[in-house]
Amino acid sequence: MAASKKAVLGPLVGAVDQGTSSTRFLVFNSKTAELLSHHQVEIKQEFPREGWVEQDPKEILHSVYECIEKTCEKLGQLNIDISNIKVWSIVWLDLRTQSTVESLSKRIPGNNNFVKSKTGLPLSTYFSAVKLRWLLDNVRKVQKAVEEKRALFGTIDSWLIWSLTGGVNGGVHCTDVTNASRTMLFNIHSLEWDKQLCEFFGIPMEILPNVRSSSEIYGLMKISHSLKAGALEGVPISGCLGDQSAALVGQMCFQIGQAKNTYGTGCFLLCNTGHKCVFSDHGLLTTVAYKLGRDKPVYYALEGSVAIAGAVIRWLRDNLGIIKTSEEIEKLAKEVGTSYGCYFVPAFSGLYAPYWEPSARGIICGLTQFTNKCHIAFAALEAVCFQTREILDAMNRDCGIPLSHLQVDGGMTSNKILMQLQADILYIPVVKPSMPETTALGAAMAAGAAEGVGVWSLEPEDLSAVTMERFEPQINAEESEIRYSTWKKAVMKSMGWVTTQSPESGDPSIFCSLPLGFFIVSSMVMLIGARYISGIP
Repeated sequence: MAASKKAVLGPLVGAVDQGTSSTRFLVFNSKTAELLSHHQVEIKQEFPREGWVEQDPKEILHSVYECIEKTCEKLGQLNIDISNIKVWSIVWLDLRTQSTVESLSKRIPGNNNFVKSKTGLPLSTYFSAVKLRWLLDNVRKVQKAVEEKRALFGTIDSWLIWSLTGGVNGGVHCTDVTNASRTMLFNIHSLEWDKQLCEFFGIPMEILPNVRSSSEIYGLMKISHSLKAGALEGVPISGCLGDQSAALVGQMCFQIGQAKNTYGTGCFLLCNTGHKCVFSDHGLLTTVAYKLGRDKPVYYALEGSVAIAGAVIRWLRDNLGIIKTSEEIEKLAKEVGTSYGCYFVPAFSGLYAPYWEPSARGIICGLTQFTNKCHIAFAALEAVCFQTREILDAMNRDCGIPLSHLQVDGGMTSNKILMQLQADILYIPVVKPSMPETTALGAAMAAGAAEGVGVWSLEPEDLSAVTMERFEPQINAEESEIRYSTWKKAVMKSMGWVTTQSPESGDPSIFCSLPLGFFIVSSMVMLIGARYISGIP
């Protein structure tokens, strides 16, 4: 935008998208949902041992401030007045492992349903309660901080809100219902921390953040003197969503039965089930979808996930070297247009929903002398689509109403071969929005719609129409079913590979070796927002 004076726009909304490998700050026009500017900063991950992933919370906070400052500079260069930024919001995704599930499962009262009936989640390594339990059992500094009442527990969203609203100088310690629902300490029916669960995991309730809705003013942005950052000082923080919930909102899936699938490191399929908790009989999880206001009703979702989606493309690039960039996969697949009977099951860390089979390992089968790297590339893309089909089938059985189309988002959706394959394998249309930043958009919508802000209406008649690209099935139903049934046969072949634990393998739980970035059903890394580790005002 080249203008001699400051451009006149509607109210602007900023969104922090806190990811596994980077932080981004994006600014949207609330009237048109147009993305005006953004900035991205990569953040480091440390791997102290296999299956362990650690990140520095201070580095994450620094990256947030840097993204905000740089984006505001870019807006200034575009002659856009940053005083138009009325609110901003947070969305995130991350992973950390632990090793206490087996011991906990031995003493769980009344089988695993004790946890699942309250939280919608199985007892597993994914969720924060067991991570915090592991820290309390193994890290003396954390134990001492809790004993001396100097520690706060929180997910990355609560760490950022606390830090950006003042930290030790009056910072607000809160989270929203979507992020709280991934801790395994939150009762998704009462929408409160559950006393029985906290006692079972041995977590003192006083260290937990206050649980708020996904759309309300949590506090005001405060300047960071140490980082010389304060472009948005005084701007309210008024939206907070887990990443998959944010994508559901960004895709405007506000009606019961609407669903979206996000293609990233893994795939995450969410279906809005309305005000009703639907518990799955087919390996899916029940989660809080969103609660867009303190006095607004809560919405729930069924969620299924694919462990390896984009990660299989990186594996072909980094481990096998058959492509130099991730974008090359589409070119290779297009050259042959078929896998020529080759099937790839990327069960690198076992099979997840709907199988939950930790003994599985990745296989490539159906090879002949004719098979080349192009066929393997095509089979890798098909694998993503077949896994999504399995999740969708499970969801259709649980909901009882088959989806008529699938809304998609995420980085991999730029691959047109993949999108067409997905439509063929599901045998329903696949619909992709022209604006790819649906996750950040969803968080921005929640922030702009908050009471006391009111710059973004979520009423159906006020929502901006989104341009969509549509992929229709181009094969007949019989061929689609034959390919899918052959895939299922390959999946069966992948099971049972791991039967014993090697001495050096460490924790027997297969889920301790989850790939970085895969954090099932938008679960969360557990961070201790302890006052003794925070030196940032």
